[in-house]
Amino acid sequence: MDTLFLILVPIALLAVLGALGLGLYSMARGGAGSPERSNKLMQLRVVLQAVAIAVVLAAVWIKSR
Repeated sequence: MDTLFLILVPIALLAVLGALGLGLYSMARGGAGSPERSNKLMQLRVVLQAVAIAVVLAAVWIKSR
């Protein structure tokens, strides 16, 4: 089970970092349709952050048992 979390935690964190990077890039680039795209990417980032927190909390909870 520890191996699973050793894989899931970095994947979740990299997904958050990727969504954040793409959202910031989309905002900086600008152009037509950019506000909608960057807004969706930032919403995705919030969801991915919640998933990452849940994975970390599950890892800590499993480890403490």
